[in-house]
Amino acid sequence: MRPDSDWRESPPPPGFGVPNAGLPPGVRRPASGRIPQWAIGAGIVLLVGLSSVPMVFDRYVLPAVLPYLPGAAVPPAGFEAAASPLGRPPASTGSQAYVLQESPDPGQPFAAYDPCRPVHYVVRPDNAPPGADQMIQEAVAKVSAATGLRFVYDGLTPEAPSEDREMFQPDLYGKRWAPVLIAWSNPAESPDLAGDVDGLGGSGYAYMEGQPYVLVAGQVALDAPDFAGILQWPDGRRFARAVIMHELAHVVGLDHVNDPTQLMNPEGAGVTEFAAGDLAGLAVLGGGECVPEL
Repeated sequence: MRPDSDWRESPPPPGFGVPNAGLPPGVRRPASGRIPQWAIGAGIVLLVGLSSVPMVFDRYVLPAVLPYLPGAAVPPAGFEAAASPLGRPPASTGSQAYVLQESPDPGQPFAAYDPCRPVHYVVRPDNAPPGADQMIQEAVAKVSAATGLRFVYDGLTPEAPSEDREMFQPDLYGKRWAPVLIAWSNPAESPDLAGDVDGLGGSGYAYMEGQPYVLVAGQVALDAPDFAGILQWPDGRRFARAVIMHELAHVVGLDHVNDPTQLMNPEGAGVTEFAAGDLAGLAVLGGGECVPEL
C-alpha cells in the first residue's frame, strides 16, 4: 500500500500554470505538468463563475451587500481576519528538497492559507479505525507547528468527501468558507482511493482582483479499509499518522518531491515524520499573505 496520492488531476485551462524557468528553489512544475482539479475548479469559479452566480460579480458589484443575500456564492469578506498572523513559521531548515503546488498565477510563486485567520477543520467519522481522533489531532498539530498556521477543530460533520465540494456551504457551516473536511472513506465512495492509494488531499483557491490567490477550503479522504490494514503492521500507528500528515501537507499547498527521504515522496518509503525538505516547504507555506478582502 502506498500512503499517498493527490486528488485526481485534469489538464489546466489555457493560460494556467507556470514554467519552471525563473522559479525560486522548491517551486517548480509537478511531474505531471498538471494542476489538481480542485484548484482548477476554484480558479474557474472565481474568474468566470459557476452555475448562475458569477464569483466576479459577487466580489466586484455591491460587494458589501451580495454576500449577505440568499444564494450568495461567497461569504462576507474578512471573517475572523486578524490584523497580523496568528502564528509564525519556524526558521527554515535550509533544505531545498520540497515542491510547492503550482500557483494559477504566473506572477505568484505559490498560494497558501491566510495566516491571519484560523484554519478550521471538521471530521466525518464514519468507518473511522480505532484511535482515529488522536491520529488526526497529532497530524494537525505537526502541520500547525511546521507552518505556524492556527488550526481549530469544529467537531464532527455528516458531509461526505467529493471532487465537486462547494467551498462555501452556509447551510452547513454558516457564512464563512467551508472548513477543511477530513473524512474516513473507501473506494466505493471515493473511487480515486482504489488500488494502492491510502489518502487524497487538496484545497481550493479564492481570488479577488489585485490580491493574491488564497487557499480557503480543503479536504482529505482517507481509505478506512487500508488504514485498518496499516494499523496491523509493527509500528502501524506511526505509518497511519504519516499518511494523514502527508495529505494535510497537500491541503496547505505542498506537492510531491522525488527525494525518498522526505515524507512528501509519493512512494511512501518508510518515512513517518516530516523531514528537512518537508519542513522547509511547510515553513514557506506558513508565510503567505493576509488577505482580509476575501
